[in-house]
Amino acid sequence: MDDGAATLARAIGTRVKQERRAREWTLDQLAAHAGVSRRMVVNVEHGTANPSVSTLLRLSEALGVGLPSLVEPPVARTAKLTRAGEGAVLWTGESGGRGTLVAGTHPPDVVELWDWTLAAGERHESEAHADGTRELLHVQEGAITVEVDGLVHELGTGDALTFHGDVPHSYANPHDESARFSLTVFEPGVGTTHRTEQPDA
Repeated sequence: MDDGAATLARAIGTRVKQERRAREWTLDQLAAHAGVSRRMVVNVEHGTANPSVSTLLRLSEALGVGLPSLVEPPVARTAKLTRAGEGAVLWTGESGGRGTLVAGTHPPDVVELWDWTLAAGERHESEAHADGTRELLHVQEGAITVEVDGLVHELGTGDALTFHGDVPHSYANPHDESARFSLTVFEPGVGTTHRTEQPDA
C-alpha cells in the first residue's frame, strides 16, 4: 500500500475497533454479523489489510454506521467540505482506475457520493448490496457498460442510469479511452438488519 492507502487503512481499522468495542462485541461476533472471516476483521482493525469495497460494506452494515462513517471521523452537525483529492480511494484498478468516496451521510438512511475513473479495459464487480439499495450513475467522460443482474446497459458521455444495487452488478470500460462517472448510492435502514452470508475464506 502507498502512504495514502496505509493512512486510510489505519483510520478505518481504528474506527471499526471503536464501533465494535462500543457494542461490546468480540472479533468473532463482528465477523459473524458481517459475514467475513475473523482473520479479515483482525487485519482490518490492525490497518494491515486493503479490504475490498464489499468487505467494508459488510462491516459498516453490521456495525450499523454506514460506509462513510468508516472512512471519516465523526463530525458535528455542520457542513462537511471535502476538497479535491481528499476523498477516500477505496478501489484501484490494475491500470490506474480509482473509485473514490467523496461524500456521504450517516445512518439510518445512508447516501454515498462516488467519483469513479475506469482506465481502458478495467472492470469493477460488485456483489448485491443490502435490500433496498439504489444507485444513480452519470457518465462525465468517455463510455462504459453497466451490467445489472445480467442485463447490460451501454452508456456514453452525459448518459445516466438508475438501478437497483441489491442485485449483482458491475461497471466496465471496454473502450480504448479512460472513462469517468459519478455514482450516488442510497442504502436505507443501515444497521437495522444483519447479513447472513457465509464467512469469506
